[in-house]
Amino acid sequence: MSRIGKKSISIPKNVYVKIIDHEIFVKGFLGSLSQKISKEFQFNLKENQLFIIRNNDSKKCKSLHGLYHVLVNNMIIGVSEGFHKKLELVGVGYRASYKEDILDLNLGYSHNIMMQIPKEIDIKIQSEKGKNFIIILKSYDKQLLGIMSAKIRSLREPEPYKGKGIRYFGEEVRRKAGKSA
Repeated sequence: MSRIGKKSISIPKNVYVKIIDHEIFVKGFLGSLSQKISKEFQFNLKENQLFIIRNNDSKKCKSLHGLYHVLVNNMIIGVSEGFHKKLELVGVGYRASYKEDILDLNLGYSHNIMMQIPKEIDIKIQSEKGKNFIIILKSYDKQLLGIMSAKIRSLREPEPYKGKGIRYFGEEVRRKAGKSA
């Protein structure tokens, strides 16, 4: 039984929720999102609380109950507050620059890597002398933000011997010992 799915989702004052034919639309000052929901679920909107109610107790329905609760809750948080992820470039000569929706990464390959970034994601790059470059990704769509940050990280994942690569800010990389003499 889903304990998360039974909880109510609180809706802030500046967020508008609309439900049309098993599709939920959420609009806030940061943007708007939509999500299709299975026909096995119903919505109950009371004051500033949203309840997701399942029609039957099948195994599939129970497993989706908590998922839909979390997806809708992330949509509401996203359009009201937004989400962010930080990536750190660790390595000699690793650099990043961003202009006009294109992220330019120098990651030690023989060429720079150019990456098209969706317009829903805002990027800011911090660089201080003597410190690693930090890429800050901000968006109201948590799914898109996670996909893009994982795609950027996959370009040069941190390796275990020297620790060079792109890692999430604060991520600990388990280091291995090199050759033993």
